[in-house]
Amino acid sequence: MNPPPNRLALESSPYLLQHARNPVDWYPWGAEARQRAQAENKPILVSIGYAACHWCHVMERESFENPQVAAVMNTHFVCIKVDREERPDVDQVYMEALHAMGVQGGWPLNVFLTPEAKPFYGGTYFPPQNWLQLLASIGRGYAGEYRSELQASAEQFAQVLQRSELDKYRPAEAADGVSDDEFKLLVYNLASKFDREQGGLNRAPKFPMPGIGRFLLHAHALSGSPTLRNQLNLTLRQMAHGGLYDQVGGGFARYSVDEAWLVPHFEKMLYDNGQLLSLYAEAFQVTADPLYRRVVYDTVAFLQRELLSPEGGFYSSLDADTEGEEGRFYVWTQEELHAALGDEATLASAYYSCTPEGNWEHGLNILHRTSPDAEFAQQHALPPAELQTMVERWQQKLLAARNARTRPALDDKILTGWNALALQGLTDAYRAFTEPQFLDLALQNARFLREKLQTSEGLRRNYKNGRATIPAFLEDYALLIQAYISLYEVSFAEEWLREAEQLTEYVLAHFLDPQEQLFYFTADNGEALIARKRELFDNVIPASNSVMAHNLHRLGLHLENHRYQELAGAMLRQVQALVVQEPHSLANWALLYTARLRPSAEIAIVGPEAEQFRRELSRQYLPNTVLAGSVGASPLPLLQGRTARNAQTTIYVCFNRACRQPVHSVAEALAQL
Repeated sequence: MNPPPNRLALESSPYLLQHARNPVDWYPWGAEARQRAQAENKPILVSIGYAACHWCHVMERESFENPQVAAVMNTHFVCIKVDREERPDVDQVYMEALHAMGVQGGWPLNVFLTPEAKPFYGGTYFPPQNWLQLLASIGRGYAGEYRSELQASAEQFAQVLQRSELDKYRPAEAADGVSDDEFKLLVYNLASKFDREQGGLNRAPKFPMPGIGRFLLHAHALSGSPTLRNQLNLTLRQMAHGGLYDQVGGGFARYSVDEAWLVPHFEKMLYDNGQLLSLYAEAFQVTADPLYRRVVYDTVAFLQRELLSPEGGFYSSLDADTEGEEGRFYVWTQEELHAALGDEATLASAYYSCTPEGNWEHGLNILHRTSPDAEFAQQHALPPAELQTMVERWQQKLLAARNARTRPALDDKILTGWNALALQGLTDAYRAFTEPQFLDLALQNARFLREKLQTSEGLRRNYKNGRATIPAFLEDYALLIQAYISLYEVSFAEEWLREAEQLTEYVLAHFLDPQEQLFYFTADNGEALIARKRELFDNVIPASNSVMAHNLHRLGLHLENHRYQELAGAMLRQVQALVVQEPHSLANWALLYTARLRPSAEIAIVGPEAEQFRRELSRQYLPNTVLAGSVGASPLPLLQGRTARNAQTTIYVCFNRACRQPVHSVAEALAQL
């Protein structure tokens, strides 16, 4: 018999709901749990994870569903469950605490706190026997003679958490701005981390790092370095050929456990796929590689088929596990391939590198490729067009067969920041391919976010079952501002630029630390945790501060707002020395560094064919540009005083507010760029 539901049954987060029938007396994060801990003078146990987390599921099965383990937890602690995706602020604070304890981070994250929410001990996954011993030891120690020592330890960790990020890493503030010589050192330091055989960075597990890829694209455009271009193409091809990429249904898994991108950790996250849309679309603009086109189209199809809500928002993720087995939904036996593909299974097995023994474990195959299509077609005496037709047919049949299987669990909460990354990806895909469906999806998503997540009191972080409840963080604001600017540039609908401006003013009013000239992750009118953090380092998702610096740079150009541009420059100077030393950890900052090496191009298109000219111009890879346009007169600063000369559509290309000769064709404008 299932135990009765606990307090988590009232939550909307799918992760919290997974724990709603645990015998643990879970609380959601909030004042009620902390008040009880203070009233009973009990320590708090905070357990943080997310719905698609494999080891979170393992620890739940082994410990949190066990009545004996739950009894010990309930006796000694006030227990709190946190969805890190809904509350990245809480996760950020206690993950940093774990690092301060000398423990490598990860999820599940289990941290023990005083009733005042100050951490004194923590770890990640614990096997059940170890977990029981730890619970009993800490429970007895806190209730007995070691309480004062644990409280003293908590005070020390709290002081560490309250240190400024800039103070902690102490980068020297750059005085002279950016330079070509320093840029060369930055690129050299990044190149020292390359895996020159398999692509990506020289380590395992391997994570897709879209920020590094976008930096390589821009740095190559600036320098012409074949090394940077070759490294990017190696990475993108290996990722797209590997098991990391879903060869049947499109979209990427979160990471590969090996160096060759073969064996994925099978969870599929919205934030990865949104950013990889941007990267592959921009790479196509540079290379015209048909593989990149296929990846973009198939990944959009995956997002639309499996993560799009009826209202137009994108859900968060698909689980790695199905029926308790990781990857079960995605892998194939040779017999299953033959059942789905019949006589063509032998050739398809060669294409996807599958064998009767299996290329993974237990006779199972992860579909992946070891050669480009042109090479495979030549090896098998097939015309390339015929191979392409066959592959599309295999994908359709395998997708139909796979859809009959038990599906992985869906995390159906909708997060503003992650949706903004998908929105950005769709705008970049539309920019590259001018596919009307991509723009339609982008506009549908943007209208959903504006209607459901923007309120008179500010943005909200999450949406589920018609409710948006958690105040947004800097990540949400920064990524949505970025996407709205881009949506304006692919539609010339002024409303999106104005939305970006209003959100930026809100961020300046409620998130800015004027002394350090960086932004806090949480607003001044939000919940106060034991530390108010600033996000500096770019991870798979870029740091919210680096995104805001880009936004201020771009909006400053669009709106001719000197204050925005000056703040963007000041933010970069704060971290510039760190960016040069560790560009692999600050890739989005490095991209801003590259953008400020040369004057940004301000392009204005005015006249009856503005839309057609925009589509033609946008198909090019044009980094470090802002693009504005209108059929007629517009109050936007970049368009004021710009007219369609001789009633012909006219393009103005300007640098530092000094314009080249107005021209009447895209070819002429590109020559000026």
